[in-house]
Amino acid sequence: MTEYLALPLAALPFPNIDPVIFQIGPLAIHWYGLGYVVGILFAWWYAKRLLANDRLWADGKAPFKPEDIDDFLIWAALGVVLGGRIGYILFYDFQRYLANPLDMLAVWEGGMSFHGGLTGVTLAMILFALKRGFSPWSLFDTIAAGVPVGLGVVRVTNFINSELWGRPTDVPWAFVFPTGGPEPRHPSQLYEAALEGLVLFIVLRFLTHSALKLKKPGFVAGAFITGYGLSRIVAEFFREPDAQLGYLAGNWLTMGMVLSTPMVLIGLWAMMRAERAAARLK
Repeated sequence: MTEYLALPLAALPFPNIDPVIFQIGPLAIHWYGLGYVVGILFAWWYAKRLLANDRLWADGKAPFKPEDIDDFLIWAALGVVLGGRIGYILFYDFQRYLANPLDMLAVWEGGMSFHGGLTGVTLAMILFALKRGFSPWSLFDTIAAGVPVGLGVVRVTNFINSELWGRPTDVPWAFVFPTGGPEPRHPSQLYEAALEGLVLFIVLRFLTHSALKLKKPGFVAGAFITGYGLSRIVAEFFREPDAQLGYLAGNWLTMGMVLSTPMVLIGLWAMMRAERAAARLK
């Protein structure tokens, strides 16, 4: 049964959900790890659905087969996990891991960077597409369309873990997090789940099925990158920066903003490139 922690009347009760779903001996299944599994499996299933719908693609035919996604699944998992972990170590807590190298392997304790995971899976997609002989842009689009669901699920598990909480606030939906001190705080994890997960998925669904942007390779991927970057920048105004980094300038600029700004620019470039390439083929 869910228990609730005692807290001031100014905040909502924080649900004290155990971060470990169940444990058998030394083997523990965490909500956080399950979130990544759910996200990867959904993106795999959704990509196959897109590829099976010839109406969505240029010339009425998908650029590669659904079976190729089956083969790419392991590549994607390795890219997300390795890239996400390496990115977090390098950008967010390098000194700690330099002093305690074995902690780099403790992925179950959290500590993953979206920007690192994106870099890792992008490299995996490029290598896989080149090996199979089709355009990486179409693979980018196919995978990107389903990624927001996984992002939303993982952000909810961040909330369950009482990590990556927001800045102190007096809004009526604030929470006092068990690891966040006595102050009511923004549930910034849930803001990100809504923006990066639900809203971004709806936008991309419109682009793939109504605007038919899969016919312009690279457009959907660009929209995803831009949408995530903008969502993250907005959320960073409510999220407490990592303690070991703090604010990079004043009391507003964070590492998340710095890493997300180039994403917006790259995404806009990718969408413009896709439009120009499609125009040349007419």
